Amino acid sequence: MNPAQLLEHFDRISEAPDAVARLRRFILDLAVCGKLLEHSANWYEITLGEIGEWGSGGTPSKSHTEYYGGDIPWLVIGDLNEGLITCAETYITEIGLKNSSAKMVEPGTVLIAMYGSIGKLGIAGIRCATNQAIAFCVPDLAKVSREFLVVVLKSLREELLEKGHGVAQQNISQKILKAHPVKLPPLAEQHRIVAKVDELMALCDQLEAANNEREARRDRLVAASLHRIGTAPAAADEAATEAQRATPLRDAARFHLDHLPRLTTRPEHIKQLRQTILNLAVRGRLVPQDPSDEPAGELLARKACLPSGYKRRRKILKEISVDAPVSLFPAIPLTWKYADIQSLYDLNVIIDYADGNHGALYPRSNEFGDDGVTFVTAKDLIDGRVIWKSCAKLNEERANQLPKGWAQGGDVLLTHNATVGRVARIEANVGRFLLGTSVTFYRLNRTVLESDFFYYLLKSSMWQGQLEAIMAQTTRNQVSIQKQAFFRVVVPPLAEQHRIVAKVDELMALCDQLEAQLSTSQTDSRRLLEAVLHEALAPALEKAA
Repeated sequence: MNPAQLLEHFDRISEAPDAVARLRRFILDLAVCGKLLEHSANWYEITLGEIGEWGSGGTPSKSHTEYYGGDIPWLVIGDLNEGLITCAETYITEIGLKNSSAKMVEPGTVLIAMYGSIGKLGIAGIRCATNQAIAFCVPDLAKVSREFLVVVLKSLREELLEKGHGVAQQNISQKILKAHPVKLPPLAEQHRIVAKVDELMALCDQLEAANNEREARRDRLVAASLHRIGTAPAAADEAATEAQRATPLRDAARFHLDHLPRLTTRPEHIKQLRQTILNLAVRGRLVPQDPSDEPAGELLARKACLPSGYKRRRKILKEISVDAPVSLFPAIPLTWKYADIQSLYDLNVIIDYADGNHGALYPRSNEFGDDGVTFVTAKDLIDGRVIWKSCAKLNEERANQLPKGWAQGGDVLLTHNATVGRVARIEANVGRFLLGTSVTFYRLNRTVLESDFFYYLLKSSMWQGQLEAIMAQTTRNQVSIQKQAFFRVVVPPLAEQHRIVAKVDELMALCDQLEAQLSTSQTDSRRLLEAVLHEALAPALEKAA
């Protein structure tokens, strides 16, 4: 294979995921099996242990401060850079070297990681020592060139990873490493192969840079297109006519839809599209307003009724201000209203909201088992729903002693501690269950505020931005119930809420289809990549036969 052939084929496979990385592996595979160039018949098999002197280092005791801070570079896996290493993060002293298994290695020694990042490489560019996670090889230059050894080790990375074992982190031993068989050509052929690999890898660098620039341009176009949609004149802009308000948004949306295949090539593009849909929904820009709808102001002027017999726990709140950017609260249609959570609670629009039990009331580990009341924690909220099979079970006797944190079907859940901002809507047919400390439930009065609309609202930037603003003011990823009480939300007319939910559901289903198509497209691209690379390899295979 030569650069011209590589360029000819790459144009057909550049859209495949990890195309350049796979191309690099392909080049290495060709190199070490003698198919990159015309090869001689003088290749022979040998183990890695036979091509040089191997060893590994050690770690001076951390309890002896005098072992550190010297002038001996001491390499750890993080120092391996796939190239020439000329410095280290940590330095040790002579006494530290003498009182440990660390060993000095000379410039030109090949280094390879045995723990964690198995197969990660480097070449010592200075005299240095290493820890025990790094094996080193001083190659026998009568058998193998240093550069060809590096090519061989790079090509073996996936095989070595498969041989790794361990629970906390995968690792291999020197014994496994040294026993691994490889094939070596004559030295002169090694040099020619290395030169060709260097040439093709340099071209891969150029292709990768071009790919990155193309994707960066695409990302800028996606961001600009979605920003144009999101900032089109709002329905509440009284200075604009209906046509003026609708046309820019319509044009911006049409542009994005017309170019959708080129603007949704990665999962993050679809994620951005979903967020734009939600942001339009909670700003009154997704569906038209109907003047016959009862305005939200009139709905809120009448205090809603709680369900018959419903008893609420008294909420003791400290008046606080939520310092959130004003950009989170744009102009909204005249028939909409802004309100904070506690105000909606006082009006019975929010029937209830609470988190799980804290402190001494929180269940102990021995109170959970295979049966009992479902206990939902933050980890159980995935992609807008609760994964019920992953939930713990709390024994019923203990569960019935808990005074709060009881959620039910129709509620909307929010994670507010550690993992902040996950949202889930609970199926209507689900019975009562308990929440962990890190989850809040919201129970809506659907005669005023539709729970599905509220679910989408919590996923929008309006709410998520308030969460981020609170967390930016503290070192903890936590947004307490006390703070949530003063978050602002929008309340549209009830009929419009239903229309918004129907439209968002429709558009989210479209996004689901796009994701499925993207997954299929990526699979097809991978298959094309394999086919094209096989096609490129065929002439070399014929010559090798």
